[in-house]
Amino acid sequence: QVRLQESGPGLVKPSQTLSLTCTVSGGSITANYFWNWIRQPPGKGLEWLGSIGSGGNRDYNPALKSRTSISRDTSKNQFTLQLTSVTPEDTARYFCARWTTTVFDFWGQGTQVTVSS
Repeated sequence: QVRLQESGPGLVKPSQTLSLTCTVSGGSITANYFWNWIRQPPGKGLEWLGSIGSGGNRDYNPALKSRTSISRDTSKNQFTLQLTSVTPEDTARYFCARWTTTVFDFWGQGTQVTVSS
């Protein structure tokens, strides 16, 4: 059973960088899947932020590409999200999830991030 667990600070100040880590167990992030970051602001729908593939290739939501960076540490079986210059509009529950090319089959439970001074 693949498990994903998000971790990181729950409170970030405006203009700072949001950094989150997803730790994967029960499967390797170098396996032939795409590893994603997705968020859900309060009262809104899900928004895909970006992904990193098994070969390290990255893809980003065009609307957020200038502020988003996804990286990985294969020795720790983790991948990370960095979102720069955050504003209160970046307040959301952030999820990591695995994409199989047809479905997001495994999700983390999500972590709440609030942007506030």
